[in-house]
Amino acid sequence: MTLDPNILFTPFNLRGLELKNRMVMAPLTRDRAIPGADAPQALNAEYYAQRAGAGLIISEATQSSPTAKGYAWTPGIYSQEQVAGWKLVTDAIHAQGGKIFAQLWHVGRISHPSLQPNNAAPVAPSAIAPKGQSTFIETGAFAPIGTPRALELSEIAGVIDDYRKATQNAMRAGFDGVEIHAANGYLIQQFLSDGSNHRTDHYGGSINNRLRFALEVIEAVSAEIGADRTGIRLSPVTPVNDIFDSAPATVYFPLVKAIDQLKLAYIHVIEGETRGARDVGGFDFHALRKEFNGAWMVNNGYTRELAIEAISSGYASLVAFGRLYIANPDLAQRFKINAPLNALDTTTLYGGAAKGYTDYPALD
Repeated sequence: MTLDPNILFTPFNLRGLELKNRMVMAPLTRDRAIPGADAPQALNAEYYAQRAGAGLIISEATQSSPTAKGYAWTPGIYSQEQVAGWKLVTDAIHAQGGKIFAQLWHVGRISHPSLQPNNAAPVAPSAIAPKGQSTFIETGAFAPIGTPRALELSEIAGVIDDYRKATQNAMRAGFDGVEIHAANGYLIQQFLSDGSNHRTDHYGGSINNRLRFALEVIEAVSAEIGADRTGIRLSPVTPVNDIFDSAPATVYFPLVKAIDQLKLAYIHVIEGETRGARDVGGFDFHALRKEFNGAWMVNNGYTRELAIEAISSGYASLVAFGRLYIANPDLAQRFKINAPLNALDTTTLYGGAAKGYTDYPALD
């Protein structure tokens, strides 16, 4: 196979949306929304605009409703103030010639009562606590995650409708599309996985039943903005947030086939363990890719060289980079000329202000 080092920097047509290169800034939780309002602010707009050299930016995970929140100071997209804050961000990116999708998020059981309306228990498919997990609360401390409340069957339609309303708000805020967060052990993956879904109604039990919630969310979102402006993020074998399934291939192959039938713009797949080993359990991501005819976006520990190989081989359409984009706002330019990269300051990842957020230097 001949590797073309320039292939990362060629344009890509994403179902009619022209991306200037194949590099994607992955969604990155940074906990810097306005406390109390959970709205983006001018500092967030500056941060994203610095990184508008990416072909596509996917926003940090953004809660679809007040009950979808799982961490302090993460942004929402259900209030007017939040929509206005996100408009600052999208305007700043578009002024730089960039494109951005909103990642819509419901954490499910990965939350804490202090982050929920009226200090209620977080909701999930089943009342199963994630083992050994904690979350970051408004006091600035980490708090252990307890047992969630199982959603009543009558409540599920309302949760799906929250995704629909959040999609409407994303369009009002100027986003170019929406990515549904169905990865990393949050609510949609909790429905997909037999380790967290013990329901006995038509949202649990069989594979088809466990796929139902994800597919209904996809249908609600794509009905609002079109499948060509809708993507989804999956992490079939990650163990983060104590998520697991006894036979992930039996879940994700039919899920991807169903997503293909719904003609989404892309699937964004985390290969292996999030921020960890790429080869977990022998899962065949190349075979999974063959089930989908849309754009295939890959993620997890990709370097410049791995990205060039993935696209040159025809396996990937786009490559998403996470922490490399935190420390290198001009990552696309650095990769293009193979320049050295800034080191990441892991002490400033979550919370705070400009330090470790907007002060990473670009190339001269």
